[in-house]
Amino acid sequence: MQTASKKVVNGWAMYDWANSVYNLVITSTIFPAYYEAITGDGNENTLIDKIKIGPYEFSNTALYNYILAIAFVIVAILSPILSSIADYRGNKKQFLRFFCTMGSLACASLYFFDSNHIIGGLFSVVVACVGFWSSLVFYNSYLPEIAAPEDRDRISAKGFMMGYIGSVLLQLICFVFVLKPELFGITVGKASQISFLLVGIWWMGFGWMAISKLPAGKGVKGGHSKNIITQGYKELHKVWLELKTQPILKQFLLSFFFYNMGVQTVMLAATLYGKSELNIPTTNLILAILIIQIVAIPGANLMAKLASKWGNFNTIMVAILIWIGGCIMGYYLPRNSVVPFYTLAIVVGFVMGGIQSVSRSTYSKLMPETHDTTSYFSFYDVTEKIAIVIGMFSFGIINEITGSQRNSILALCLFFIIGLVLLYRTSKIKEYASI
Repeated sequence: MQTASKKVVNGWAMYDWANSVYNLVITSTIFPAYYEAITGDGNENTLIDKIKIGPYEFSNTALYNYILAIAFVIVAILSPILSSIADYRGNKKQFLRFFCTMGSLACASLYFFDSNHIIGGLFSVVVACVGFWSSLVFYNSYLPEIAAPEDRDRISAKGFMMGYIGSVLLQLICFVFVLKPELFGITVGKASQISFLLVGIWWMGFGWMAISKLPAGKGVKGGHSKNIITQGYKELHKVWLELKTQPILKQFLLSFFFYNMGVQTVMLAATLYGKSELNIPTTNLILAILIIQIVAIPGANLMAKLASKWGNFNTIMVAILIWIGGCIMGYYLPRNSVVPFYTLAIVVGFVMGGIQSVSRSTYSKLMPETHDTTSYFSFYDVTEKIAIVIGMFSFGIINEITGSQRNSILALCLFFIIGLVLLYRTSKIKEYASI
């Protein structure tokens, strides 16, 4: 196959520009700090703040992890059905636009999240998370359709780099509001809420623009005469049976399941870890996350080049080793250690985008030639989401039991090690050693 036109490729990468602001502002920087502020007791010496919902009481940080885990369970249940339907009906573009709109509106609704509306705010968090990750199922599935195998590492990395650049630009705008609220006659809390509104506007505006440049999908002939739910499950079952005949792809997915469990959990829990466990000031915390995004731009580009030179498997294994070192470093960081935290941010940022980018392109290379690209990427997505659910619940439970997130972060090393061993075994299979 030939790589699609520059207009299509740039449009595809532009969606990363649009939606990555959710990952930075909502998942990583301003929202977690805002959440910790409105759910905490204001006492910096208190390691664990409690939230009571009905008869149940939770650590505020553990509750946040559980809420995200619930969102990922929903995504894991929905995405196989939706993606199979999209392949069958050829309407992945419409699904991408729907979840883009749903997620961006949920982000905008966080403008109303305050200490008097905890339940409503957490509901918006779940909806935004479902919208973001569900849209990625359809977005990722375009990669093997618009890029020839030899161009997939480069184009995959381009998407991540565009995402980092776009998210940093909006973060800087939000940064002005949060750090200098007096210039606008508002409080820090209101500045944070305005930031959430801006995320929704940015995501929807640029997202719709990007989606308009993507090709419409091609459905299966006669698809409209079938029951779409039944056919969705049949398509899902068909892909599962095909995976059974592709042991290398299955083994890579198993490896990805474990090491990505560590990657995504660190990314989702890092801000609250820095805020509540390490007592890093909010300003320094946001700066550290900004450093991660900036460093991730050359990191993703370098790892794409290394994948071409060393091979995808070897490049991912090196990245996993760096992640293990980062977890160990995070465990030993003392409280109020701002400079070492910046150092850790640089290390994590350098491999954060790269390992995701190369993992995505590796999977697309191992896939068979098929028209069911969305269904195949739904398996990739489900693998990722189940891993996140286990990772986030593990992180929260260990935090609740031991009273410290440090033990949770150290436990993630086990997931990375298992993933590393499985990937090493895959790389030693002769006919796939060049990947």
